Amino acid sequence: MLKKYPFIKWTLLFFGSLIIFVFAFGWWFISLLSDNKTYVDISTTQISELPYVSQNIISPRGKILAVVTSTDKMGSTDKKTGYELTELSRAYYVFQANGFEVDIASPEGGNSPVIIDDEDMGEFDYAFLNDHIAQDKTKNTMAIKDIDPKAYEAVFFVGGKGAMFDFPKNKAIQNIIKVLYQSNKVVGAVCHGPAALVNVTLDTGKPLLENKKVSGFTNNEELLLISDAKEIFPFLLQDKLMAQGAQFNEGEMYLENISHDNNLITGQNPWSTWALAETMISQLGYSPKYRKITDEENAVKIVSVYKAKGIIEAKEIIEQMILIENKEIKRELIAQHGIVAVMKGNINRFFGLVRLVSFVKRTEQNKIKP
Repeated sequence: MLKKYPFIKWTLLFFGSLIIFVFAFGWWFISLLSDNKTYVDISTTQISELPYVSQNIISPRGKILAVVTSTDKMGSTDKKTGYELTELSRAYYVFQANGFEVDIASPEGGNSPVIIDDEDMGEFDYAFLNDHIAQDKTKNTMAIKDIDPKAYEAVFFVGGKGAMFDFPKNKAIQNIIKVLYQSNKVVGAVCHGPAALVNVTLDTGKPLLENKKVSGFTNNEELLLISDAKEIFPFLLQDKLMAQGAQFNEGEMYLENISHDNNLITGQNPWSTWALAETMISQLGYSPKYRKITDEENAVKIVSVYKAKGIIEAKEIIEQMILIENKEIKRELIAQHGIVAVMKGNINRFFGLVRLVSFVKRTEQNKIKP
Protein backbone atom coordinates (compact mmCIF):
# COMPACT_ATOMS: atom_id res chain seq x y z
CA MET A 1 0.00 0.00 0.00
CA LEU A 2 2.85 2.37 0.83
CA LYS A 3 4.40 1.65 -2.60
CA LYS A 4 1.09 2.36 -4.27
CA TYR A 5 0.56 5.61 -2.31
CA PRO A 6 4.05 7.06 -1.70
CA PHE A 7 2.62 10.30 -0.27
CA ILE A 8 1.30 8.29 2.70
CA LYS A 9 4.82 7.03 3.34
CA TRP A 10 6.30 10.50 3.29
CA THR A 11 3.46 11.90 5.38
CA LEU A 12 4.03 9.25 8.05
CA LEU A 13 7.77 9.87 7.98
CA PHE A 14 7.23 13.61 8.32
CA PHE A 15 4.86 13.40 11.28
CA GLY A 16 6.93 10.66 12.89
CA SER A 17 10.04 12.83 12.67
CA LEU A 18 8.09 15.83 13.94
CA ILE A 19 6.88 13.90 16.99
CA ILE A 20 10.43 12.72 17.76
CA PHE A 21 11.72 16.28 17.40
CA VAL A 22 9.02 17.69 19.70
CA PHE A 23 9.73 15.09 22.38
CA ALA A 24 13.49 15.60 22.09
CA PHE A 25 13.15 19.39 22.24
CA GLY A 26 10.75 19.14 25.18
CA TRP A 27 13.19 16.91 27.10
CA TRP A 28 16.05 19.32 26.40
CA PHE A 29 13.92 22.34 27.36
CA ILE A 30 12.96 20.76 30.69
CA SER A 31 16.60 19.88 31.34
CA LEU A 32 17.44 23.59 31.14
CA LEU A 33 15.24 24.21 34.16
CA SER A 34 16.69 21.44 36.30
CA ASP A 35 20.07 21.42 38.04
CA ASN A 36 22.07 19.59 40.66
CA LYS A 37 21.60 22.18 43.39
CA THR A 38 20.54 20.93 46.80
CA TYR A 39 16.78 21.27 47.11
CA VAL A 40 15.73 23.74 49.77
CA ASP A 41 12.13 23.71 50.99
CA ILE A 42 11.21 27.38 51.30
CA SER A 43 7.56 26.67 52.07
CA THR A 44 8.38 26.64 55.79
CA THR A 45 10.12 30.05 55.74
CA GLN A 46 9.51 32.10 58.87
CA ILE A 47 9.69 35.87 59.16
CA SER A 48 12.61 35.43 61.58
CA GLU A 49 14.59 33.92 58.69
CA LEU A 50 14.29 37.08 56.59
CA PRO A 51 17.07 39.47 57.67
CA TYR A 52 15.46 42.24 55.64
CA VAL A 53 12.49 42.25 58.02
CA SER A 54 13.85 40.79 61.25
CA GLN A 55 17.18 42.63 61.54
CA ASN A 56 18.14 46.32 61.79
CA ILE A 57 14.60 47.19 62.77
CA ILE A 58 13.54 50.77 62.01
CA SER A 59 11.64 52.83 64.58
CA PRO A 60 7.88 53.27 63.89
CA ARG A 61 7.07 55.82 61.21
CA GLY A 62 3.30 55.52 61.01
CA LYS A 63 0.72 53.32 59.35
CA ILE A 64 -0.05 52.23 55.78
CA LEU A 65 -3.41 50.81 54.74
CA ALA A 66 -3.42 47.88 52.29
CA VAL A 67 -6.76 47.22 50.58
CA VAL A 68 -7.70 43.83 49.11
CA THR A 69 -10.79 42.63 47.25
CA SER A 70 -13.72 40.79 48.79
CA THR A 71 -14.77 39.28 45.43
CA ASP A 72 -14.15 35.56 44.93
CA LYS A 73 -15.72 34.98 41.47
CA MET A 74 -15.23 36.73 38.14
CA GLY A 75 -18.61 38.24 37.43
CA SER A 76 -21.28 35.65 36.60
CA THR A 77 -18.71 32.94 35.86
CA ASP A 78 -17.40 30.19 38.12
CA LYS A 79 -13.82 31.38 37.67
CA LYS A 80 -12.18 31.92 41.06
CA THR A 81 -10.56 35.20 41.91
CA GLY A 82 -9.41 37.24 44.90
CA TYR A 83 -6.37 39.30 45.76
CA GLU A 84 -2.95 38.17 44.47
CA LEU A 85 -0.89 36.91 47.40
CA THR A 86 2.49 38.05 46.01
CA GLU A 87 1.22 41.59 45.47
CA LEU A 88 0.22 41.86 49.12
CA SER A 89 3.01 39.87 50.80
CA ARG A 90 5.92 41.66 49.13
CA ALA A 91 4.55 45.16 49.65
CA TYR A 92 3.55 44.25 53.22
CA TYR A 93 7.13 43.35 54.15
CA VAL A 94 8.62 46.36 52.34
CA PHE A 95 6.34 48.63 54.36
CA GLN A 96 7.05 46.76 57.59
CA ALA A 97 10.81 46.63 57.07
CA ASN A 98 10.80 50.39 56.50
CA GLY A 99 9.09 51.16 59.80
CA PHE A 100 5.40 51.20 58.87
CA GLU A 101 2.65 49.23 60.54
CA VAL A 102 0.31 47.72 57.95
CA ASP A 103 -3.46 47.41 58.36
CA ILE A 104 -5.45 45.36 55.85
CA ALA A 105 -8.97 46.29 54.79
CA SER A 106 -11.49 45.10 52.20
CA PRO A 107 -14.86 46.31 50.91
CA GLU A 108 -16.80 43.80 53.02
CA GLY A 109 -14.33 43.12 55.83
CA GLY A 110 -13.63 39.66 57.23
CA ASN A 111 -11.86 36.81 55.43
CA SER A 112 -10.67 37.95 52.02
CA PRO A 113 -10.30 35.46 49.12
CA VAL A 114 -6.75 34.90 47.91
CA ILE A 115 -5.16 33.62 44.72
CA ILE A 116 -1.86 31.76 45.13
CA ASP A 117 0.23 30.99 42.04
CA ASP A 118 2.72 28.32 43.09
CA GLU A 119 5.10 29.18 40.24
CA ASP A 120 5.55 32.74 41.52
CA MET A 121 6.02 31.92 45.20
CA GLY A 122 9.24 32.97 46.91
CA GLU A 123 10.58 33.19 50.45
CA PHE A 124 8.67 36.34 51.35
CA ASP A 125 5.42 34.90 50.07
CA TYR A 126 5.73 31.69 52.08
CA ALA A 127 6.83 33.68 55.12
CA PHE A 128 3.63 35.68 54.80
CA LEU A 129 1.59 32.46 54.84
CA ASN A 130 3.48 31.36 57.96
CA ASP A 131 3.21 34.75 59.68
CA HIS A 132 0.33 34.40 62.16
CA ILE A 133 -0.03 38.16 62.54
CA ALA A 134 -0.26 38.74 58.78
CA GLN A 135 -2.65 35.82 58.39
CA ASP A 136 -4.89 37.12 61.15
CA LYS A 137 -5.08 40.44 59.32
CA THR A 138 -6.08 38.82 56.01
CA LYS A 139 -8.66 36.54 57.62
CA ASN A 140 -10.14 39.42 59.61
CA THR A 141 -9.78 42.38 57.29
CA MET A 142 -11.18 45.69 58.43
CA ALA A 143 -14.33 46.86 56.64
CA ILE A 144 -13.37 49.75 54.38
CA LYS A 145 -16.39 51.80 55.54
CA ASP A 146 -14.95 51.84 59.08
CA ILE A 147 -11.56 53.24 58.05
CA ASP A 148 -10.45 56.72 59.13
CA PRO A 149 -8.11 57.81 56.30
CA LYS A 150 -6.44 60.41 58.52
CA ALA A 151 -4.84 57.58 60.52
CA TYR A 152 -2.64 56.59 57.57
CA GLU A 153 0.35 57.96 55.72
CA ALA A 154 -0.43 55.99 52.57
CA VAL A 155 -2.89 53.56 51.02
CA PHE A 156 -1.95 50.65 48.77
CA PHE A 157 -4.49 48.87 46.55
CA VAL A 158 -3.55 45.25 45.99
CA GLY A 159 -4.27 43.69 42.63
CA GLY A 160 -6.17 40.56 41.78
CA LYS A 161 -9.00 40.37 39.26
CA GLY A 162 -11.61 40.65 42.00
CA ALA A 163 -10.61 44.30 42.37
CA MET A 164 -12.25 45.01 39.03
CA PHE A 165 -15.65 44.26 40.54
CA ASP A 166 -15.72 45.78 44.03
CA PHE A 167 -13.17 48.63 43.97
CA PRO A 168 -14.52 51.02 41.29
CA LYS A 169 -17.92 51.93 42.76
CA ASN A 170 -17.03 51.81 46.46
CA LYS A 171 -17.67 55.27 47.95
CA ALA A 172 -15.51 54.61 51.03
CA ILE A 173 -12.55 53.69 48.81
CA GLN A 174 -13.07 56.85 46.77
CA ASN A 175 -13.14 58.97 49.92
CA ILE A 176 -9.95 57.42 51.32
CA ILE A 177 -8.12 58.07 48.06
CA LYS A 178 -9.38 61.65 47.83
CA VAL A 179 -8.51 62.51 51.43
CA LEU A 180 -5.00 61.04 51.29
CA TYR A 181 -4.19 62.36 47.83
CA GLN A 182 -5.35 65.90 48.63
CA SER A 183 -3.39 65.78 51.91
CA ASN A 184 -0.26 65.07 49.86
CA LYS A 185 -0.03 61.59 51.32
CA VAL A 186 0.76 58.60 49.11
CA VAL A 187 -1.67 56.58 46.98
CA GLY A 188 -0.31 53.37 45.45
CA ALA A 189 -1.89 50.59 43.40
CA VAL A 190 -0.60 47.61 41.44
CA CYS A 191 -1.86 45.41 38.59
CA HIS A 192 -5.70 45.50 38.83
CA GLY A 193 -5.47 47.63 41.97
CA PRO A 194 -5.72 50.90 39.96
CA ALA A 195 -9.38 49.97 39.38
CA ALA A 196 -9.87 51.80 42.70
CA LEU A 197 -8.89 55.07 41.03
CA VAL A 198 -11.33 55.17 38.11
CA ASN A 199 -14.25 56.98 39.75
CA VAL A 200 -12.40 59.28 42.16
CA THR A 201 -13.35 62.95 41.84
CA LEU A 202 -11.28 65.61 43.61
CA ASP A 203 -12.73 68.64 45.39
CA THR A 204 -11.91 70.63 42.26
CA GLY A 205 -14.54 68.60 40.42
CA LYS A 206 -11.92 67.00 38.20
CA PRO A 207 -11.18 63.25 37.99
CA LEU A 208 -8.12 62.22 39.98
CA LEU A 209 -6.74 60.50 36.89
CA GLU A 210 -6.98 63.49 34.58
CA ASN A 211 -3.53 64.07 33.00
CA LYS A 212 -1.90 61.67 35.47
CA LYS A 213 0.75 59.22 34.30
CA VAL A 214 -0.40 55.78 35.43
CA SER A 215 0.26 52.09 34.88
CA GLY A 216 -1.96 49.06 35.37
CA PHE A 217 -2.68 45.65 33.91
CA THR A 218 -2.74 46.22 30.17
CA ASN A 219 -5.32 45.13 27.60
CA ASN A 220 -2.72 42.90 25.96
CA GLU A 221 -1.85 41.19 29.23
CA GLU A 222 -5.52 40.66 30.06
CA LEU A 223 -6.66 39.40 26.67
CA LEU A 224 -3.72 37.04 26.15
CA LEU A 225 -4.81 34.90 29.11
CA ILE A 226 -8.56 35.62 29.12
CA SER A 227 -9.77 36.00 25.55
CA ASP A 228 -13.35 36.85 26.65
CA ALA A 229 -12.24 39.41 29.25
CA LYS A 230 -14.41 42.10 27.65
CA GLU A 231 -17.49 40.02 28.44
CA ILE A 232 -16.39 38.95 31.94
CA PHE A 233 -15.17 42.23 33.40
CA PRO A 234 -17.15 45.47 33.67
CA PHE A 235 -14.37 47.10 31.64
CA LEU A 236 -10.77 46.61 30.55
CA LEU A 237 -8.59 48.48 33.02
CA GLN A 238 -6.36 50.21 30.49
CA ASP A 239 -9.37 51.48 28.54
CA LYS A 240 -11.09 52.77 31.67
CA LEU A 241 -8.01 54.56 33.00
CA MET A 242 -7.52 56.30 29.66
CA ALA A 243 -11.22 57.20 29.45
CA GLN A 244 -10.76 59.05 32.76
CA GLY A 245 -8.01 61.15 31.18
CA ALA A 246 -4.98 59.19 32.38
CA GLN A 247 -1.75 59.13 30.39
CA PHE A 248 -1.36 55.36 30.34
CA ASN A 249 2.24 54.13 30.56
CA GLU A 250 2.28 50.71 28.88
CA GLY A 251 5.42 48.65 29.38
CA GLU A 252 6.43 45.22 28.10
CA MET A 253 4.03 42.42 28.93
CA TYR A 254 4.60 40.78 32.35
CA LEU A 255 7.70 42.84 33.11
CA GLU A 256 8.30 45.43 35.83
CA ASN A 257 6.88 48.84 35.02
CA ILE A 258 5.76 51.60 37.37
CA SER A 259 4.53 55.16 36.99
CA HIS A 260 5.40 57.82 39.57
CA ASP A 261 3.32 60.98 39.30
CA ASN A 262 4.06 62.91 42.51
CA ASN A 263 2.13 61.15 45.29
CA LEU A 264 0.29 58.79 42.92
CA ILE A 265 2.30 55.62 42.23
CA THR A 266 1.03 52.75 40.11
CA GLY A 267 2.43 49.44 38.82
CA GLN A 268 1.58 47.41 35.75
CA ASN A 269 1.59 43.83 37.06
CA PRO A 270 2.71 41.54 39.94
CA TRP A 271 6.36 41.86 38.90
CA SER A 272 6.15 45.59 39.60
CA THR A 273 5.28 45.17 43.29
CA TRP A 274 8.78 45.42 44.79
CA ALA A 275 9.67 48.60 42.89
CA LEU A 276 6.28 50.18 43.53
CA ALA A 277 6.39 49.58 47.29
CA GLU A 278 9.92 50.96 47.57
CA THR A 279 8.96 53.99 45.47
CA MET A 280 6.12 54.62 47.91
CA ILE A 281 8.67 54.60 50.74
CA SER A 282 10.78 57.15 48.85
CA GLN A 283 7.74 59.35 48.24
CA LEU A 284 7.03 59.23 51.96
CA GLY A 285 10.43 60.87 52.45
CA TYR A 286 12.64 57.91 53.41
CA SER A 287 15.45 56.02 51.73
CA PRO A 288 14.26 52.42 51.29
CA LYS A 289 16.08 49.93 53.49
CA TYR A 290 18.62 47.73 51.69
CA ARG A 291 17.02 44.59 50.30
CA LYS A 292 18.72 41.73 48.48
CA ILE A 293 17.27 41.58 44.99
CA THR A 294 15.44 38.31 44.34
CA ASP A 295 16.27 35.76 41.63
CA GLU A 296 12.92 36.61 40.02
CA GLU A 297 13.79 40.31 39.77
CA ASN A 298 17.14 39.41 38.20
CA ALA A 299 15.36 37.27 35.61
CA VAL A 300 12.94 40.11 34.85
CA LYS A 301 15.89 42.46 34.31
CA ILE A 302 17.49 40.01 31.88
CA VAL A 303 14.30 39.64 29.85
CA SER A 304 13.89 43.43 29.82
CA VAL A 305 17.45 43.94 28.54
CA TYR A 306 16.97 41.24 25.90
CA LYS A 307 13.78 42.83 24.57
CA ALA A 308 15.25 46.33 24.59
CA LYS A 309 18.83 45.70 23.45
CA GLY A 310 19.19 42.13 22.19
CA ILE A 311 20.79 38.85 23.17
CA ILE A 312 24.43 40.01 23.34
CA GLU A 313 23.68 42.65 25.97
CA ALA A 314 21.48 40.19 27.88
CA LYS A 315 24.32 37.65 28.00
CA GLU A 316 26.69 40.31 29.31
CA ILE A 317 24.24 41.08 32.14
CA ILE A 318 23.97 37.35 32.92
CA GLU A 319 27.74 36.97 33.19
CA GLN A 320 28.01 40.05 35.37
CA MET A 321 25.26 38.83 37.70
CA ILE A 322 26.57 35.29 38.08
CA LEU A 323 30.35 35.62 37.82
CA ILE A 324 30.94 39.04 39.36
CA GLU A 325 27.98 39.88 41.59
CA ASN A 326 27.27 36.31 42.70
CA LYS A 327 23.54 36.72 42.07
CA GLU A 328 20.95 34.04 41.38
CA ILE A 329 18.62 34.04 38.38
CA LYS A 330 15.22 32.35 38.15
CA ARG A 331 15.53 30.46 34.87
CA GLU A 332 11.90 29.35 35.01
CA LEU A 333 10.70 32.93 34.65
CA ILE A 334 12.78 33.50 31.52
CA ALA A 335 11.34 30.27 30.12
CA GLN A 336 7.81 31.46 30.93
CA HIS A 337 8.41 34.55 28.82
CA GLY A 338 9.47 32.21 26.02
CA ILE A 339 6.09 30.50 26.26
CA VAL A 340 4.37 33.90 26.18
CA ALA A 341 6.31 34.66 22.99
CA VAL A 342 4.94 31.47 21.41
CA MET A 343 1.40 32.42 22.45
CA LYS A 344 1.92 35.75 20.68
CA GLY A 345 3.32 33.99 17.60
CA ASN A 346 6.84 35.39 18.04
CA ILE A 347 8.92 32.27 17.41
CA ASN A 348 12.21 34.17 17.03
CA ARG A 349 11.81 35.67 20.50
CA PHE A 350 10.96 32.24 21.90
CA PHE A 351 14.21 30.72 20.64
CA GLY A 352 16.16 33.78 21.80
CA LEU A 353 14.80 33.39 25.32
CA VAL A 354 15.50 29.65 25.29
CA ARG A 355 19.09 30.44 24.36
CA LEU A 356 19.26 32.76 27.36
CA VAL A 357 17.94 30.06 29.69
CA SER A 358 20.63 27.72 28.34
CA PHE A 359 23.28 30.42 28.75
CA VAL A 360 22.28 31.05 32.38
CA LYS A 361 22.59 27.36 33.22
CA ARG A 362 25.90 27.00 31.39
CA THR A 363 27.34 30.07 33.13
CA GLU A 364 26.26 28.72 36.52
CA GLN A 365 27.89 25.37 35.77
CA ASN A 366 31.12 27.00 34.62
CA LYS A 367 31.27 29.04 37.80
CA ILE A 368 31.17 26.01 40.11
CA LYS A 369 33.73 23.96 38.16
CA PRO A 370 36.99 23.45 40.12
